[in-house]
Amino acid sequence: MVRSVREAFDEGQAAGRLRVPVAAWRWATGSGLVPAADVGPGRWSRAVVEAADPEQVRAALRGPVGAGVAADRLTEALGVPLPILRPGVTAAAVGHLVKAGLLVYLGGDTQFPDVHADQVAALARRRDLPALLDRHVPLGPDQAAVRLGVRRSDFDQVVRLGWLAPVTTVDVDYKHHGGVTTIPLYDAQEIALLEVVRPSVDWRAVRTARAGRRSPLAGLDPVAAGDDRVLLAGVARIARVGRAAVACWRRRNADFPDPVAGTDVHPQFDRRAVVAWLLAHDKIGVPTGPTIAALVLAGAKGATHRFRLDDPWLSLAADAGGEDCLSGWSTDEDADALTALAAGTFGASLRRLTAPGTGPLAVPGEVRVIERFRSGSGGLRLTLAWPAGLRGTAASGPAGGVVRHGIAYAGPGEGCVCARHDCGGVVPVSWCAEHGDAVGPVLEWHPGGGIRCTDLLQ
Repeated sequence: MVRSVREAFDEGQAAGRLRVPVAAWRWATGSGLVPAADVGPGRWSRAVVEAADPEQVRAALRGPVGAGVAADRLTEALGVPLPILRPGVTAAAVGHLVKAGLLVYLGGDTQFPDVHADQVAALARRRDLPALLDRHVPLGPDQAAVRLGVRRSDFDQVVRLGWLAPVTTVDVDYKHHGGVTTIPLYDAQEIALLEVVRPSVDWRAVRTARAGRRSPLAGLDPVAAGDDRVLLAGVARIARVGRAAVACWRRRNADFPDPVAGTDVHPQFDRRAVVAWLLAHDKIGVPTGPTIAALVLAGAKGATHRFRLDDPWLSLAADAGGEDCLSGWSTDEDADALTALAAGTFGASLRRLTAPGTGPLAVPGEVRVIERFRSGSGGLRLTLAWPAGLRGTAASGPAGGVVRHGIAYAGPGEGCVCARHDCGGVVPVSWCAEHGDAVGPVLEWHPGGGIRCTDLLQ
């Protein structure tokens, strides 16, 4: 039996039939409260419309909220303060999330749509929110520079080098400042992958370039379109494995990209095709944001303060006579508070430092700020230092504190009778339950304080 046209309702007619706002009908269909369109795209049968409960449809809306409000809530969900390498969510980004099906369009301008507050809150709670933004929301040049953590001029250099190309454009009306301007938009996921795909670039140097300094990218030669090739060794550097592993992948996987140039001994592959294959086979991942170091510091009066450093760089000395350094991006407020806390002769105590690549650390004193500068991209970089001899492991628990055994500066020798602690057996007391009295004759005072085994490898 063929339905008549009069038996089909579009969203406006369906909302009118139930005497509810069109936005309420859109939310009801988008959230599954009423069945999906059953007659055709955007059209419902009379039976479906009349079976819907108008009061339930009306009550489910509770809103909507504008794109600007939704963008602010999603930005807050990314972290407060907003992490370095992560631009804030814009109202236009909400439009892209609607196009991706992550939010339901409830009305207004399609570029800056109205959406449901509850759905925005649910999206904000998702742990993969940063990855979803990278996947579905393209970025303008200024936002792209923030996502990469570099100056706008450095991002322009990236484009000049042919490493990125626009995926689309948008027309922006600046009204009193030149009228309509076409702005290129770039794939955020490609931007995030740059430091993985271009491992030969010192991205830390690019990100910390001071204002007015020549870009570290300026001396590189552009890549011609279709001529961005990489050897097997280059693929290995991207995937952070050995060349033999890549050769094995190529041999065992029929879908590994074919060479586009080179020789049988030294084949060359299209970089974009190789990166796509590595992503598809989980050999590399897309960085979703900066790593973070969490610090708990105590001042001279014992009060503890918590700080955060984005994109931290921790350098540990190889011996007790050296100096450990920790640098990272900070807010102005945290930098001022940390500098004041570490001021004075004895500096601050680091009760607990949790940073990528090492176990929790603690330092009983002399932690001080040795450098703070603002990079050309506007970020504030802070560097802390302390005597390596004072460094120890941190006790369990959020407050931290130095435990009895410090970090080893040399491995134990064959004659060492101490327990083989991961920390190396440096003990700040004259008697230790872990060592016992039997090993007393082989212990000596350590320059950093406490005692250690006399038989250690140098």
